[in-house]
Amino acid sequence: MNIQNHKKTQVAVMNAVHDLPVLVARDKGLFRDQGLDIEFVSTPGMAQVTTSHTVKFDSIFDRPLDSVYNDGGIDQYRMCEWGIMKRAVEARNEGRRDRKIVALGASMSKFAIVVNKDSKAYEPEMLKNQPIATTPNNGSDFTTLKMMDGFLAPEHIKRVHAGSMLKRLEAVRDGKVAAASVMEPWISVAQKWGLRILIESHSTRSEAAGDDLDGKTLRKMFDAQAEAVKLIEKDPTPYVHYLIAETGGLLEPKELQTWRLLHDAPRPYTRERFDDTYNWTVKWNMTVPGATYENTVDNRAWK
Repeated sequence: MNIQNHKKTQVAVMNAVHDLPVLVARDKGLFRDQGLDIEFVSTPGMAQVTTSHTVKFDSIFDRPLDSVYNDGGIDQYRMCEWGIMKRAVEARNEGRRDRKIVALGASMSKFAIVVNKDSKAYEPEMLKNQPIATTPNNGSDFTTLKMMDGFLAPEHIKRVHAGSMLKRLEAVRDGKVAAASVMEPWISVAQKWGLRILIESHSTRSEAAGDDLDGKTLRKMFDAQAEAVKLIEKDPTPYVHYLIAETGGLLEPKELQTWRLLHDAPRPYTRERFDDTYNWTVKWNMTVPGATYENTVDNRAWK
């Protein structure tokens, strides 16, 4: 495996809803204030209107961020909690570059399942056997199941792939799918288009890192994010441009529903949380059994 030697810590930035504290910390110099010299590596994400990459239900490690990480071009990244869980568990099984869950991340911003304004689905169980557009094996997939779990048996929850968040909203609008799972800024876009929100839920993120990134550096990175969180929670308005840019002009800053944004400082990933989340994902056949807290989680930033 081609792991490059480099002096700077290389950190991924992707969808703003995952990475807003990182973006704010970067642009406000908060990483620099911690004495860190970081290279930020941008990768495409499904929230970006410009994204052109496609994904498959049966593959995660060939996606842009995963490919860059596996080749050594990224040391640290974050995404939905379940997505990190799957990657941390399965990378070792597939002989890929190892990574651990190193924190519960800073972003808890919402996902929503939306339907057409004329839809006859008025509650989640009315989507029985109806196609819900998600990003397979990522946050919208995971959060869709969380939201639907109490309403329908697994065999009646039908997730399909319709492309980026823009593409899946277009599919709902055009009657090609019954519903779509999206996050901000696309929930606000859906509302602007007159689509109806059926159900929504906060969705946590996790932080992942390779074994060669030391705990002291990670703690400084998380402390920088914690300072950024204070700024965002005090007033998110100055920072909505990060999310608005992802819509390519479909949304004005005043149209973003900032009350859906929720952030807190990164914190250790507990054994109880691992047990609950991992066992839930195994129950849904979303990752493989046999992993342990010890070989998946490393809270070295707090040691």
